[in-house]
Amino acid sequence: MNEKVHRSLVKTSSWRFFATIDTAVIAYLVTSNLSVASSIGVIEVFAKLFLYYLHERVWNRISFGKCGLIDNLHHINE
Repeated sequence: MNEKVHRSLVKTSSWRFFATIDTAVIAYLVTSNLSVASSIGVIEVFAKLFLYYLHERVWNRISFGKCGLIDNLHHINE
């Protein structure tokens, strides 16, 4: 079963929110500079949003670990 594009976008956005907070906190702990930490967080969020979205769409095309329609119907009838 394939995911729709909007599902990948929502998953990408929710993950980026938490990951960017994490990156900014780590950057602040390393640099003790809120301005630098914020800059790193802003740059990182856009770069990784794009990369994660591409990653999701590529994996959506790979059948590894997915159940097909026949498999899903079989599980429903059990």
